[in-house]
Amino acid sequence: MTQSEAPAERPAETPAPRRKGEVAAVIVAAGRGERAGQSTEGPKQYRLIGGKPVLRHTLETFLADPRIGRIVVAIHPDDEALFAEATAGLCDPRVRAIHGGHSRQASTRLALLALYDPEPQTVLIHDGVRPFIDRELIDRIIGAVEEGRGALPALPVADTVKRAGPAGFIAETVPRHDLHAAQTPQGFPFALIAAAHDRAHKLGREDFTDDASIAEWAKIPVRLVAGAVDNIKLTWARDIALADERLNRPSAFPDVRTGNGYDVHTFTDGDAVILCGVSIPHTKRLSGHSDADVGLHALTDALLATCGAGDIGTHFPPSDPQWKGAASHIFLEHAARIVREAGGRIANADVTIICEAPKVGPHREAMTAALSTMLGIAPNRISIKATTNEKMGFIGREEGIAAIATASVIYPGGVPA
Repeated sequence: MTQSEAPAERPAETPAPRRKGEVAAVIVAAGRGERAGQSTEGPKQYRLIGGKPVLRHTLETFLADPRIGRIVVAIHPDDEALFAEATAGLCDPRVRAIHGGHSRQASTRLALLALYDPEPQTVLIHDGVRPFIDRELIDRIIGAVEEGRGALPALPVADTVKRAGPAGFIAETVPRHDLHAAQTPQGFPFALIAAAHDRAHKLGREDFTDDASIAEWAKIPVRLVAGAVDNIKLTWARDIALADERLNRPSAFPDVRTGNGYDVHTFTDGDAVILCGVSIPHTKRLSGHSDADVGLHALTDALLATCGAGDIGTHFPPSDPQWKGAASHIFLEHAARIVREAGGRIANADVTIICEAPKVGPHREAMTAALSTMLGIAPNRISIKATTNEKMGFIGREEGIAAIATASVIYPGGVPA
């Protein structure tokens, strides 16, 4: 881990070729945090929550992600000792601290300058005082950044929004149907966002409150990606106290719930079967009111079971003609939405397909990718397996296919010890 001041301007020489596919991170932590009040521990990014500084929690999450390469942390020039203490023992060469500027925008620009030579392909820009960032959100942002386009995690605004008028009276109620609250990390192609920051600096524009607003000004498209409810920004002293209480709560265990699902469909005339969202060429197809995807049907039931929400037939009765021939991803995504609305976070999905044919192995990667998109979780949280029935029973006679699924979901609140 090294500390230095970032160059004032982009290096004049031609930078070395970028590292193919490298994802770098900028963590902005140079603020004074006046709204959080004074503390002997220093600015809010160095206050202790759960026995560790806020900034350390943030850094550890990024360092634990193997997709993240270099990490530049913008700190205040007066905070070198605080930063050294907060990061004691990390000793990771990927981390470099630089002195930030007089504003968040200025600090971000200086941190981006420190990433040249060679420049990364993608950069994530994150507030150091969002310590509850998780790997799943990081993965979603990385996956959404494409050539010429950035990504912004956001949550729909739930509160009614009022615009103030003269003398403190309400001027109007602002429609909220398309309003979102922005979070970080915000992800961009490095070259585009770095150039936008340089241009804003040269034009004296210092009024941008986040990097997505600079991207908008620079005509860089930014896609909205589902944020995370827990990814809060610690702004006030009360926020820090609640974060500490959350991490130090000894009387609660994680509320982890497991649900199981089973489904079976018979074969009929056809030329392909659909399993876990993937069409596989075969001499037959599965018969059902929808597309008869046994894997997704079983997993839908497993997810619904974790919050007592009935089964697939409760929400999509086969007697309803609107579901005739429907793609089963509709059912699974509906179940995942119910889980999230109940405050759940999907931790794992496990599907076992039981059939003599077709072969599942060659399609496992595509199935995993499809489930990852439907559930909004990382591929390493998904397991898809297949087995035969050793020529026994209706499956052994190749009359149909069955699937068993298990889902683990973490809900808030905890169970008293």
